[in-house]
Amino acid sequence: MDYQEISPPEALRPLVKAGWTLSAGGGASRIVKHAATPDGCVEIIRRLEGRSAWGGPQPACFVAGLVTAPAELELSGNSRFVALRLWPWAWNALARLGSAGLVDRWRDLGEAAPGFAMPATIDAAFAAMAGVSLDEESAALGEAIRRARTVAALSACSGRPRRWLQRWFEREIGVPPRRYLRLLRFQETLAGLQRSDETLARQAAEHGFADQAHMAREFRAIARAPAGAARRAARGPFL
Repeated sequence: MDYQEISPPEALRPLVKAGWTLSAGGGASRIVKHAATPDGCVEIIRRLEGRSAWGGPQPACFVAGLVTAPAELELSGNSRFVALRLWPWAWNALARLGSAGLVDRWRDLGEAAPGFAMPATIDAAFAAMAGVSLDEESAALGEAIRRARTVAALSACSGRPRRWLQRWFEREIGVPPRRYLRLLRFQETLAGLQRSDETLARQAAEHGFADQAHMAREFRAIARAPAGAARRAARGPFL
């Protein structure tokens, strides 16, 4: 598998976490299985070649919602993809079907976001997002969410009571705030494990876990794999 992740231009970072490309590797008759781990994002995906399935065959252009557990993918060996990983509030700004209606599922892009065409290259995809704008509330909350690690910190940073945040997350994201922040910390930690050869104990401390055992429980709950095994197997968000 050849997975490449591309950082967006600075101006797009409130909207786009990353762009990515993927080539499964192999011939058209080969079936490749991967598990896509939760990353707290909504992904706009264009398949340039081959076949893909997640609970059923997928069209060439589709949107994959926020996942709360690994999504079991089946790809033909010749499949190639280009994709954007959006923050849920950014997806809500351009779509008819919002993030809350996409949790743990995918939909045809033309049905979910009529009028948005996913280009065939990352640079063109970034350019397509340049016209998307957030309302003031979503922009401020998105910035606070990306910085906060706990609901208490998010409440303090945003100036919003916990009960208000609970209602906003239910309406805009589709999962409670605590669960969403857990997913972000998990993905941040998984990325850290891939970048560094530091011990698991040090990685646990750096990413805000009480100890290595706490991190191990989170990885088993969210990735269904121990942290060490995930470090060895992961390519980006794929196991």
